[in-house]
Amino acid sequence: MHFRIKEKFWSWGDTFSILNSDDHPVYHVKGSVFSWGDNLSFQDFEGNEIARISQTLLSWKPRYQIFVRGQEFAEVVKEWTWFNKKFTLDVPGPNDYTIDGSFWCHEFTFVREGRVVATVSKKFWAWTDSYGVSIADGIDEIPILCTCIVIDQVLNDERDSRSSS
Repeated sequence: MHFRIKEKFWSWGDTFSILNSDDHPVYHVKGSVFSWGDNLSFQDFEGNEIARISQTLLSWKPRYQIFVRGQEFAEVVKEWTWFNKKFTLDVPGPNDYTIDGSFWCHEFTFVREGRVVATVSKKFWAWTDSYGVSIADGIDEIPILCTCIVIDQVLNDERDSRSSS
C-alpha cells in the first residue's frame, strides 16, 4: 500500500491529508487549535474518527498515545540516542516497531520482528510539502500513518523551540 501525506501549512491547527496511490484522499488529520500539547483526530474522509493522537505533556522525552475507539492502542516514543533520532511504536505484546533513519529528510523505515514493514521517503516529493509512505501487505496502516504524523509533530516542535531560543 502506498500513501502520500500532505501537510497544510496555512490552516489553524495541524492539518494533514493522506492520499492513496491514485492520489485520492482517504484520511484526514485535524489538530485542535487551542490545546495543551498536540491532540489530533485521525479521520476517514467522511469525517468519522478512526484514531486519536494525544501528546503526553509531563514526560522526559516526546511521547504520544494512539487511541482507537477510546482505548489506548499504541504509544510512540522518541528514544534518547547520541547522534541520531530513533522512535519506537510500542504496541501490545512483544512485537514493537523501531523507526530509524534520516527524519529531517523524511527518509526512514519501520522495522518489526527484524523485517522492514514500512518505508517513508520524500525523494519523489522533494519540491512539495508531501512525502510518501509504503506499507507492506498485511500490516495495519493506521498505526504506521499515525506514527508518521507524530514524527512530524516532534520535528516541528523541535524546530519551533530552536527558532525561539
